[in-house]
Amino acid sequence: MNGSPVTYLTEEEFFAAVAVSRETADKLRLYAELLKKWQAKINLVGPATVPDLWRRHFLDSAQLFPMLPAGPVLDLGSGAGFPGLVLAILRGAGEPVHLAESDGRKGAFLREAARLTEAPAIVHTSRIETIKPFEISAITARALAPVSTLLRLAEPFLAPTVQCLFLKGEKLEDELTEAAKDWKMTVERIPSESDPHGVILSLKEVSRGR
Repeated sequence: MNGSPVTYLTEEEFFAAVAVSRETADKLRLYAELLKKWQAKINLVGPATVPDLWRRHFLDSAQLFPMLPAGPVLDLGSGAGFPGLVLAILRGAGEPVHLAESDGRKGAFLREAARLTEAPAIVHTSRIETIKPFEISAITARALAPVSTLLRLAEPFLAPTVQCLFLKGEKLEDELTEAAKDWKMTVERIPSESDPHGVILSLKEVSRGR
């Protein structure tokens, strides 16, 4: 093969980087095992990413945890639970993380994983546009849509105090340029710990442009 061999992040390396209690670590391990089991039946994540599960999905999600404000969180397009279910497990008892996922099979997985890990997660198996707005402190999303689309979907939940945390890639600047046509916001770009090309986009004071 050409090039250097791929080095995956091991489970042990993940827990060395993300300090958690033994109980929380056990719940994250259980979640990983459940995902692998269900992955054989339904496509929860890209098959090529499974060998690097702890970096591509768990570390990518967990890096948002220190940035979360107190209060309920809404995760848009949760898919297999990244980042929302990881954040719920890390949060433990307390304010819930709402997981919005319209795919019924993925929703069933999320409910089972949340039940077995005892995560404070509430699964909404419906399109984001049909969810009745409720009070939240933060909105998260990963690999779902461009920034302008994410803000349109999030708009019913937005308030001056709500923080948006979006995991984005190399097209971020183009997405922000497009979003700035319709939105006002305070923007912070934070380098990703899991992807050298990734960025954590933190948005505050988001409102429709005048």
